[in-house]
Amino acid sequence: MTQREQAAIAFDDLHTRHAAALAQQAYLLTGRPWLARRAVERGFRLAWERWPEVAVDPDPAGWVRAAVYEYALTPWHRFCPGLRTARGLRNTSAAGPSDRALPAALLSLPAPYRRVLLLHDGVGVALHETAAEIEASVPATAARLAHARERLAELLPGLGLGGQPPVRQGEILRARITALPAVAPTAPLTAEDVRSGSERSARRTTRAAFGGTGLFVLVTLVMMALTPAPYTPPERHRATAAHTRTAPARHRGADARHHRHHRDAARDRDAARDRRNATREQGNAAVRKRIRQARLAPELR
Repeated sequence: MTQREQAAIAFDDLHTRHAAALAQQAYLLTGRPWLARRAVERGFRLAWERWPEVAVDPDPAGWVRAAVYEYALTPWHRFCPGLRTARGLRNTSAAGPSDRALPAALLSLPAPYRRVLLLHDGVGVALHETAAEIEASVPATAARLAHARERLAELLPGLGLGGQPPVRQGEILRARITALPAVAPTAPLTAEDVRSGSERSARRTTRAAFGGTGLFVLVTLVMMALTPAPYTPPERHRATAAHTRTAPARHRGADARHHRHHRDAARDRDAARDRRNATREQGNAAVRKRIRQARLAPELR
């Protein structure tokens, strides 16, 4: 026997033992047979999709129950008339007046109070386990339970809840809730139908994911093909040396001649200055020579 076959057998056994009871509980939570059946189917489909996690859970039935309750009491149901919680039970013609009064009173409670009361007093889940399942603290869970019992005592005085200690109130409510007839008119799907439906849903989800990815890639490629190329300005020729200007070719010869002219003029000026300096020195030397001669020969004066 393969591992998949063993998982299917274990799942089918879990479904067979708990599906009907969960359908009854979901019906008491919502008052709508179709919504109760859908919640149970949803819970078991989710369990099969996550079966490795559910199989090792200490309480697989509690795992599925939490999923069923979460879907049955989802807040967005109020926006859909077909999924909205009923104000009274539907299709209860076979039930007696006393059997219709308690479910109707349960539906009049707020959803958090209804869930706590059904878990603790109806199913028999311990208070701390109830708090863990609804993800609330134990004091908050105990307060919700006390308010729910007080409300039922006001609505149904015949239950005898007034003046009783909390333990006795829980015993009375559990006896009355478990004694209710199976009023859910539609049976849940079989385990095989749930498994096949879950697998079909998983395949559709996978195909949708791949299809969405392919569509995204296709749209991206089309957008890239249709988007015009960005404008690129023509590349300009840059000078080889930074901060250096190169004169046009037609002016280079004139510039060279201009530089040579200035260089020659400067050289001529230097030569003329040197000649004037030499002439002046020669004149000064002649004057100094005559002065010396006059000193040596006074008769020449």
